Amino acid sequence: MEKRNIIKGVLFVGLGASIYGMLATFVKMAYKEGYTTSEVTTSQFMLGLVGLLLLNFIQTLTSKQSLPSPTGKEVRMLVLAGTSMGFTSLFYYLAVQYINVSIAIVLLMQSVWFSVVVEAFLNKKLPSFRKIIATMIVLLGTGLATNIINQDIHLDWHGIFWGLLAAASYTMTMFTSNTIATHLPVFRKSLIMLCGGAIVVFLFLFFAQIGPLYSDGLKSVYLNFTENTQHIRPFDYSILWTYGLILAVFGTIIPPILFNIGFPHAGLGLGSIVSSLELPVSVMMAYILLGEKVLWVQWMGIALILFAIVLMNLPSKKEILIVESLP
Repeated sequence: MEKRNIIKGVLFVGLGASIYGMLATFVKMAYKEGYTTSEVTTSQFMLGLVGLLLLNFIQTLTSKQSLPSPTGKEVRMLVLAGTSMGFTSLFYYLAVQYINVSIAIVLLMQSVWFSVVVEAFLNKKLPSFRKIIATMIVLLGTGLATNIINQDIHLDWHGIFWGLLAAASYTMTMFTSNTIATHLPVFRKSLIMLCGGAIVVFLFLFFAQIGPLYSDGLKSVYLNFTENTQHIRPFDYSILWTYGLILAVFGTIIPPILFNIGFPHAGLGLGSIVSSLELPVSVMMAYILLGEKVLWVQWMGIALILFAIVLMNLPSKKEILIVESLP
């Protein structure tokens, strides 16, 4: 029974990670059809909220027992924590505007060693030797995966900047989602956190697209910041039933549900290893659907990053002895 549960957990986490890995490719395709970052993110979060509201309503009606409700303090903390979800999507999709999907996902994976730094800061304790080695491997793998030593590859600093911000934001999402109000039902907790992310996304929509359309002052600020006039036009609602629906279902609804089901069975260490499937899936999708060129040296870098993730999450001898001594 225990073995079956582990396999079940691995399958759910792997499926969720694979679905997440597809998102950036669809975002890039939406950009090619003229949609903007604010339209993509707004449609994803708007439809995601609708979907989770329906799921919460169905769960409340069909549940045979009363579901726990969050306190006012927990709601505030979850909304605040959920803003990191909004920032992650926003920064990641902005990065995809300037650089290839295969490069953007590698930058997002810097959250692997970002989390080591945050953990050391919170615990006020230096990371283990193995984590330090894994961090160095990630950095080496990143250099290879971005092909930074090849002079023929042009890396726009805007994309690198937004990609690293996405990694920092993603790190905060991982820490907060695993520590705040863990007793709440999955749908209810996800809905509250998504509200926090929606606030960030809707504010970006106003300042990046709606505001500049009607205010010369905001238009001037926006142009000075981005030097891009494409966003200054009315919101294109067709995004809602095209890419927005895809991104909402496969970005804000299904993967969080799969992760919340899978991680308790797989465990945090094994789950983290399996969730790294997002990296090769994202690169493969960009290669197949977008025709992005991925060199052999970049595949070597991706393999190093995956190896570092496995190394970082393998149990220590002490942890193995503790598990073996349990009845």
